[in-house]
Amino acid sequence: MCGICGEIVFDGREPSASSVERMAETLRPRGPDAGGLFRQRNVAFGHRRLKIIDLSDHAQQPMHDPQLGLTLAFNGCIYNYQALREELQGLGYQFFSSGDTEVILKAYHAWGEQCVERFNGMFAFAIHERDSGRVMLARDRFGIKPLYLAEVDGALRFSSSLPSLLAGGGIDSSIDPVALHHYMQWHAVVPAPLTLLNGVRKLPPATTRMIEADGSRRDRRYWSLKMAPLAGDEERSQRDWEDELEVVMRRAVARRSVADVPVGVLLSGGLDSSLIVGLLAEQGQTGLNTFSVGFEAAGGESGDEFKYSDIIASHYGTTHHQIRVPSSKLLETLPQTFAAMSEPMVSYDNVGFFLLSQEVSRHLKVVQSGQGADEVFGGYHWYPPLLHSDNPVDDYCAAFFDRSEAEFAQAINREYVGDNYSRQFVERYFATAAAPRAVDKALHIDTNVMLVDDPVKRVDNMTMAWGLEARVPFLDHEVVELAGRIPAELKVKENGKYVLKEMARRIIPNQVIDRPKGYFPVPALKYIEGPYLAFVRQFLDSDTCRQRGLFQRDYLEQLMSAPRDHITPLRGSKLWQMALLEMWLQSHGL
Repeated sequence: MCGICGEIVFDGREPSASSVERMAETLRPRGPDAGGLFRQRNVAFGHRRLKIIDLSDHAQQPMHDPQLGLTLAFNGCIYNYQALREELQGLGYQFFSSGDTEVILKAYHAWGEQCVERFNGMFAFAIHERDSGRVMLARDRFGIKPLYLAEVDGALRFSSSLPSLLAGGGIDSSIDPVALHHYMQWHAVVPAPLTLLNGVRKLPPATTRMIEADGSRRDRRYWSLKMAPLAGDEERSQRDWEDELEVVMRRAVARRSVADVPVGVLLSGGLDSSLIVGLLAEQGQTGLNTFSVGFEAAGGESGDEFKYSDIIASHYGTTHHQIRVPSSKLLETLPQTFAAMSEPMVSYDNVGFFLLSQEVSRHLKVVQSGQGADEVFGGYHWYPPLLHSDNPVDDYCAAFFDRSEAEFAQAINREYVGDNYSRQFVERYFATAAAPRAVDKALHIDTNVMLVDDPVKRVDNMTMAWGLEARVPFLDHEVVELAGRIPAELKVKENGKYVLKEMARRIIPNQVIDRPKGYFPVPALKYIEGPYLAFVRQFLDSDTCRQRGLFQRDYLEQLMSAPRDHITPLRGSKLWQMALLEMWLQSHGL
């Protein structure tokens, strides 16, 4: 729901309305329904609106409450806003709108920066205090909604997208060597606060930043995940865990149905999205729209999973939409996909989500999606070996990292080669994570870091490119907190997500639960040949790429001569990873 941006000035100048207007215009696809600009004292806020809750003009943003002296720019949805509204009314607050935006304003006035701890939802927002000039920035627990930051000439700018900050001007666009290492080594995961650009940072998830009028600031992490049982949990049976999981999943899905417009489901045919459809059907939702996308086969690998999504659509009688993408359409859509990325994201399903979202946006403004279940419930292949690992850092890196440090040095210009930054990050994280065993540490880092800066970011960018809001019930913090208490053995057993699968048998057909694990298949971007290889070469052989000098040419030629021979441990193309970085940089004029 929406895009936000703004500028906070600390040197006595007026904020630049023209810069904020340019930033907001770049966010138009995220909020095609309306826009607004607010400027007062040391701040200027911009907003683009996607109307989902309270469709009236009373909920326009930026929202200003002159009585409280507060102004808000908000992106996201607070699912428990109605209960909070009733609580605030009991405290004497009066409301002029009926949605969740005004609830944030009143909640901040009532409870200060602790208000975020009461929110169940996805959000990124900025609140300005008229009288003090103070601004608070906030981001939800899992960074579902993005918030990018840039220091520019005595001011701080923020936005829902990195390209929006670029549109404001004055950004240092040089490459951050630590972020580059993460991108090349950690499967394109660049943890907050870094981005690939030295001049752009991200507010970390579960964080509030209080910024005073003089520019001084402090961060507060208001939530953290513990991967450990509570007192008495050791006595619980598997059935006990399944029962509680069913309760919290039903509640999470119901919460994400809160809207003043219809809500559909992105149905891949896997366990996670199928369970969402089943839970919605059991809650009485009828006429549910579901959507699946598939591509042409390549390299002997199927490009769709329609047979599984069809089972669920038929079982529940949904209005199902199959989107079949020919190779010609895939190729011509890639540049638009790069342009929609706030950061380069290597996963092939970016283009799938982009095209799927384009089609869905013709029917709906809101969908639920199954992202997060693999990280939260142990669905990946690297978790079981970590159950008895004596060296969690080595074992995690061996499974997840795309290249050895020696190969990284062969691939990248020597000026960007430093210490083994990605391994050091994992070492530091594992040493401090609230997780006792190796497998718990891996689940912790994947839920709080990898998930945020890969699948979650991908879904936000690709759906919001078409003014479509995606809601992710597996990232309801009550679901994740419960999963953190469940013994790892019950999560990673029998190829992963065991406890979730066993609970799901009460709701959805076994054919979908017991199927082989699938990934969003886009074979043409894994087995790069023919027109796809020509497309990649067009960028990597360009004068722009050569003059940038980021990559070592010998290494690039080695990949381009035999793309099939250079696949990462996570079954990704090393050539596609490097080409995507260059294509992203060129797409954004960098």
